[in-house]
Amino acid sequence: MKEGPDIARIGMLIGDPARANMLTALMAGQALTASELAQAAGVALPTASAHLGKLEDGGLITQRKQGRHRYFALSADTASLLESIMGFAAKRGHLRHRPGPKDPALRQARICYDHLAGDLGVRMLDSLVEHGSIVAEGEMLDLTAHGQQYVCDMGIDLDALRSPRRPLCKSCLDWSERRSHLAGTLGKALLGHVLAEGWARRDADSRAIRFNRTGLGKFHALFPVSEADAA
Repeated sequence: MKEGPDIARIGMLIGDPARANMLTALMAGQALTASELAQAAGVALPTASAHLGKLEDGGLITQRKQGRHRYFALSADTASLLESIMGFAAKRGHLRHRPGPKDPALRQARICYDHLAGDLGVRMLDSLVEHGSIVAEGEMLDLTAHGQQYVCDMGIDLDALRSPRRPLCKSCLDWSERRSHLAGTLGKALLGHVLAEGWARRDADSRAIRFNRTGLGKFHALFPVSEADAA
C-alpha cells in the first residue's frame, strides 16, 4: 500500500449510516451520552457502543467521564470536516429530503459545532469581508486591523480568543448555502455575542438558532451586506 494519510479509513468511519447520524447529532456542539446517540442513530445501545468505540479509535470523537456517565463530543476539526462533506454532498445533489417546519429554520440559522451556519452565518462572513474586517484569499481568512477594532467595539476580548490549538478565523463550507461561513474562535465568539445579547436562542430540539424579530434587525444592522449579496 502506498504511504500517506489513510482517507479510506476516515471515509469508512463516516460512511456508515448509523455512525453518520451520530456524528450529525454531535454537530450541535453538545456532549451526548451513548444512549442519546443510540436514539439519534436508531440502533440498540450495544450497537451504538461498538460504533462509538470505532469513532473514538479513529480520532473523530472524544470521550469524557462525569460521575457514572460517559459523554461523547466532536473535535472542532471533525465538525469542520463534516460540514465540508455536507457541502460537497449538497453541491452534487446528494440530499435527504425531510420536509417539515424545522427545515426553513435550519437553513436560516443553525449551530455548526460552536459557530453560526446557514444563511445568516454566510451573511455574517460576507459582511465582514465586504466591509474590510476580514481579508479572504481563497479559503484563508485573516482579521484586519479594522476588523480587530470592530470586534473589540462589540466587547469581545480578542486576546482571549488567540489559541495555538485553533485558528482565530477559519472558513467552513456551509452545506445548505454551499458557500463559506465563519468558524474558528472568532466565529464561536460572535455566535456567543448574538446569544448573550438576546437576539436569538438555541432550539432545544434541533440545531436551529431562532432569531426574534428585534434580534434579526440588530443582526442585519451589525452585519450589513450589499443588495447584490443579500439577493
